[in-house]
Amino acid sequence: MSNAEATIKIKNNRKSTFIEKVKEILPEGGNLNLCLTCGACASGCPATGLENMDPRKFLRMAALGLDDEITGHPWVWMCSLCQRCVYVCPMSINIPALVNEARMLWPREERPKGILASCDMALRNDSCSAMGSPPDDFIFVVEDVCEEVKSDQPGWENLEAPMDKEGAEFFLTQNSREPVTEPEEMAPLWKILHLAGVDWTYGSTGWGGENYCMFLADDKNWKATTELSIRKAESLGCKIYLNTECGHATYAVWMGVQRHKIKTDLEIAPIVPYYARWIREGRLKPSSDWNKDMKIKFTCQDPCQQVRKSFGDPLAEDLRFVIKACVGEENFVDMTPNRSNNFCCGGGGGYLQSGYNEARHQYGKIKFDQVMATGAKYVITPCHNCHAQIHDLNDHFNGGYHTIHLWSLLALSLGALADTERVYLGEDLQEVWLPGEPGTPNPFEGR
Repeated sequence: MSNAEATIKIKNNRKSTFIEKVKEILPEGGNLNLCLTCGACASGCPATGLENMDPRKFLRMAALGLDDEITGHPWVWMCSLCQRCVYVCPMSINIPALVNEARMLWPREERPKGILASCDMALRNDSCSAMGSPPDDFIFVVEDVCEEVKSDQPGWENLEAPMDKEGAEFFLTQNSREPVTEPEEMAPLWKILHLAGVDWTYGSTGWGGENYCMFLADDKNWKATTELSIRKAESLGCKIYLNTECGHATYAVWMGVQRHKIKTDLEIAPIVPYYARWIREGRLKPSSDWNKDMKIKFTCQDPCQQVRKSFGDPLAEDLRFVIKACVGEENFVDMTPNRSNNFCCGGGGGYLQSGYNEARHQYGKIKFDQVMATGAKYVITPCHNCHAQIHDLNDHFNGGYHTIHLWSLLALSLGALADTERVYLGEDLQEVWLPGEPGTPNPFEGR
């Protein structure tokens, strides 16, 4: 047989426009041509196998010009855009950016209804709230909760939750979940800020600390909501734009400013490193004494949006520093792997609102197994989507652990967490160090 006869010829008259468009958008073309087909991305991705797809296969389909097969493929909403594939890739190929562009191929009205609704909710008023809470409602809830704490909790008569305070150092965002559905969760954070002597303010507008337009791949409205919030902080003369424990809100603003070339002198910062700084400076004095005899074990989820995708391992180290200061170093158990190499829980990328719940649980089984392997009774999640997903995984797989915000643990260890602020805590912590009870430290002592 001649060489000519043995040659296999693949005829493909397709002209790919998708991958060429992506290369034009991404720095250095996203390194998409450097794929070694080693499979590291697929082996490290919890979404591998869902809808018979994985990161390597998706990239190869794009490279081969299979635009029709990519367009409308539901897997793009099952990828959480966590960037673990980029982290493990020897060539640093940005597959999530490719997936994000594929989301844009969907007609807007055909994208997942939950994500679409949350984006559109944020556009209905100047709150930027994905739950559609208007400025007046937010102001009312904040004032009402603050007054209730001041009147019902001795020692907190001077607590403040400032609104539109000019010249404040920090502009604080707030995830809508608290003011809309669980307002009691806001007070512990205010107490922490009060004890640390932080000069902060909310904005009556631009306060919504979430951005589902980013997950929807709606760049126009991602930019609009980010810029509205940024400009509000600037108008008040703030210096630091402080995102509370909400990973995607942190990333949406941090990356939104870069991606959409929004000019600002504000420092875009997550709150976890500031917790750590205030403890190191002696402005916060948590104690782990409450856990010396109980020896309750804790672990933590490293939010992809705040660690791997933005602020890196330094934030992960600060997270562990704060937790250990609250529970005792010997009572902290790390997941494996962790920090920037940690697995995504499956709460990001809009997954919680996408409607693909069966796939989300399958994706999250890796995280559930990680948690169970630690033997920890509590999972600290300084991110709302992580909190919701890991809490749901516990319910779905009957894990028997509790999922809590970092602010709850920090406030408890300061002796400042009221009985009404322990919704996510288990029975074992419901009466530990209640304010004013014998043995509970006075958070105001020495101030």
